[in-house]
Amino acid sequence: MVAQKFNVDLSKPLVFQVGHLGEDYEEWVHQPIVSKEGPRFFENDFLEMFTRTKWWVIPVVWIPVVCWLVTMSIRMGHAVPQAALMVVGGILLWTLIEYALHRFLFHIRTSSYWANTLHYLLHGCHHKHPMDGLRLVFPPAATAILCVPIWCLIRLLTTPTTAPAIFGGGLLGYVMYDCTHYYLHHGQPSKDTARDMKKYHLNHHYRIQNKGFGITSPLWDIVFGTLPPPMPSRKSS
Repeated sequence: MVAQKFNVDLSKPLVFQVGHLGEDYEEWVHQPIVSKEGPRFFENDFLEMFTRTKWWVIPVVWIPVVCWLVTMSIRMGHAVPQAALMVVGGILLWTLIEYALHRFLFHIRTSSYWANTLHYLLHGCHHKHPMDGLRLVFPPAATAILCVPIWCLIRLLTTPTTAPAIFGGGLLGYVMYDCTHYYLHHGQPSKDTARDMKKYHLNHHYRIQNKGFGITSPLWDIVFGTLPPPMPSRKSS
C-alpha cells in the first residue's frame, strides 16, 4: 500500500523514507492513520527492537531512581517535608518543560532529509500513528539522554543538597506524563475530569495540532495563550 499523494510505501520500513518528503512532510505527518498496528521503522531487527516500549516499563525503570534521588537530599540534611516540597516544585517544573518540549521541539517545522527523519523518530511517528501503543512512551535510553541537560540546568540553578530532590520531582512528573499520555490514548475514562483530559488531547491530534501542548495539565496553554477551543459536542439525530 502506497500513501496517497506522497511517495511513501507504508508496507516498508518508514524511518529512512520520510526524509525524502521534504516540505511535504509537515502535511503528511499530520494525516493520522488510526490503527493499533504500528508500522515498521527499520529493516534491522536490532534497531527495530529499541523503538518499541511497553508503558509499564516507564514506572518500573524510573520510580526507583526518583526514590533514590529524593533519599539523597534527605541524607544531606533535609527533612522529609522539605524534600516533599522540592518534589512538588520539580513536578511543577516538569509541566513547564513538558509544554516547552512539546511546543517548540516536538512541533518544530522541518523540511530537510535528516530534520524530517529525526522529527519523525522523536514525535512525528506519534502523530502519524497515534494509536501505536508500543511507540507512545519514551524509551528509557532516550529519556536518559534528555535527562542530562535538565539535570545540568537544575544543578546550576539550585544547590547540591536540593538538586537531587527537585530533579527527582521532575522525573516523577515525567513518569506521570508518560503514563497519563498512554492512558489518554488507550484508556476509557469514566470520570468527567479524565474524559475532559482525553478530549483535550485528542483535540490536539485530530483537530488543532498547533494548540493544546499540555498533556498532564493545560496550565501553560492557559498562561501562554495556546489553549484550543473546545471540541464541538455531538448532537443526537
